[in-house]
Parts: sequence; structure tokens; C-alpha cells
Amino acid sequence: MPALEATELYRFYHSGDDEVMALRGVALTLDAGEFAALRGPSGSGKSTLLACLAGLDEPDGGVVSVLGERVTRRSEPERARLRARHFGMLMQSGNLFEHLTVRANIRLQMEISGRGRPDEIGGLLGGLGLDGLADALPSHLSGGEAARAGLAVALAAKPAILLCDEPTAEVDEATEQLVIDRLVENCRSGAAVLIVTHSPALAARADRIVDIRDGGIVHG
Repeated sequence: MPALEATELYRFYHSGDDEVMALRGVALTLDAGEFAALRGPSGSGKSTLLACLAGLDEPDGGVVSVLGERVTRRSEPERARLRARHFGMLMQSGNLFEHLTVRANIRLQMEISGRGRPDEIGGLLGGLGLDGLADALPSHLSGGEAARAGLAVALAAKPAILLCDEPTAEVDEATEQLVIDRLVENCRSGAAVLIVTHSPALAARADRIVDIRDGGIVHG
């Protein structure tokens, strides 16, 4: 059974009289322990695909299943339950509650999912180059630090599926390698990982490259 499976996903948006097809019949399967990199130009549908896979957005057509359980065509409370149980997510924004410290953000994720222990927080942050920032508020973090703190939140509950949108966009080369090593380690523990990225270094470590253009998968 695939960890994550999407079949014939379509997503339409309307702007005035214009209709934009953000996803055009996308089919994608991720197996447990697989590390896939999703690439494509701006506006190709990458972020829309992640949102539909995680149940944050409802596709206009098609089905998404996680570990054999359907995500699409369910109520938002049911989709939220599935996200909490199975997914870790790093989106382009909105990954941290601004009024909570980094530590409190991570603890909240652990409590929601029912997995992870508070004594693991230090090691989790250290592995992402965030030593000494556990008690910082998000407003005191740089863009790269905030992205890595969001990744720590996504990893905190040891999710079966990890979806990340540009996790290394604002970091130096050494820090990027820290992040990549942590993602690979997560795969070796059995998670399915899908990363939106423009980084050649990150793509080089992936098991599979998936290219998307104009809302459709063209390779992978």
C-alpha cells in the first residue's frame, strides 16, 4: 500500500471571467521511505498540489488517499484529523504561531498528534542548526531560521508523510546540508517525503525527481 496516492487531481481557480487550471489530472504515488523532489517554474502548480495532497485544499476532481484512507471529499474536521495523524507540513508561510515560542510551537504539535516527547526538542532543533533558539518568538527569527523552525514542527510528531515547500530557500550551503541530512534521516526511518525545491543539492539526494509544468506532471 502506498503511503500517499493521488489520482487524476484537477484544481480550477477563477479570476473575473478567466478560469485558471492549476492542476491538470495529476497522478502521484509516494511509498514509505521514499524521498521525492518536486520541481517546476513559478505558477506550475507545486504549492497547489501540496495543499491538495495534505487536505488543506479540496481538488475539483480526483482522489487523494493516505495509507489507504481517503482524504478528499471529507469534512474539514475529518481532514484535520488525518493531517494530525499522518502528515508533517512545511508551507511557504504560516508554519508557526507568532505568539508562541519555537519550543511551544513544537510541543503543541506533539500534543495535537499524540506523538513525540518534550525531551526530544533540543536534539530536533540542534539537528537543524537552531541551538539556543528554543525560547525565541517567530518574530525574532530570520527567514531561514523561521523555515527551519517550521520544519522542526513538521518533524516533531514523526509523521508518515512529510510535505515541504522550499525548506532550504534561505540558508547557506552548510546549513542546507544539515537540513538535507535530516530529511534523508527521516526517510530512513520509514517516512515518505515530498519536497518542493529549486536546490540542485537537495534534488541530487532525492530518490526520484518529479517535474511539473502548467499543472501537469511531465516527468517522474
